[in-house]
Amino acid sequence: MAAHVRTSACVGLALVAAVTAGCSGSGSSASKSPPAPRSPSSSSAPGTPNNPAPTESNPPGDIPDNQVYVPFHGTGFTVKVPEGWAQTQQGGTTAFTDKLNTVRIQTASAPTAPTVGEVTNTVVPQLRAQVPKFAAPKVSEVTRHAGRVVLLTYQGDSAKDPVTGKVVRDAFERYAFHRSGHEVDLTLSGPVNADNVDPWRTISDSFAWR
Repeated sequence: MAAHVRTSACVGLALVAAVTAGCSGSGSSASKSPPAPRSPSSSSAPGTPNNPAPTESNPPGDIPDNQVYVPFHGTGFTVKVPEGWAQTQQGGTTAFTDKLNTVRIQTASAPTAPTVGEVTNTVVPQLRAQVPKFAAPKVSEVTRHAGRVVLLTYQGDSAKDPVTGKVVRDAFERYAFHRSGHEVDLTLSGPVNADNVDPWRTISDSFAWR
């Protein structure tokens, strides 16, 4: 009888162990959850295009609205130029430059006042040979505070930046003032997408003979 009890006990323990092992194995399998799906990034989400670089609110070359102007005194004339811009002198040409913008003042002797036809037939071919990718010349007569003036507008590439190697597409306004055999060519230039209408008008309107 004792032997029968021991045998039953052994069988019972074996069954308990088998059931426990089976439960343990099934529990381990059930506890493994499938991997959570990866959240798609903005670049891989379907139907979502890659975002381009943000558009600048002020295009490169805009002259600030609070720019201060100071008088530049040339031979027989004055004109306002932006304060703080770097000044260079070469022969009869004086230039004021800041970043991408330039004010260039060139003086010369001229017995007669320039005309639309003269600028078209003489000045435009000269600039076409000097300015890289010269384009879109337009010659007209306009009035500034100093009186009648011949205006030449055109486009061209800037010189390559010595540091970055970049070339900027520039827009030019060239005003030819004349009085008593004395001509002053005032050229204003900056990037074609810059909004410098008011600054250029301020400078060209400030020209005065003295």
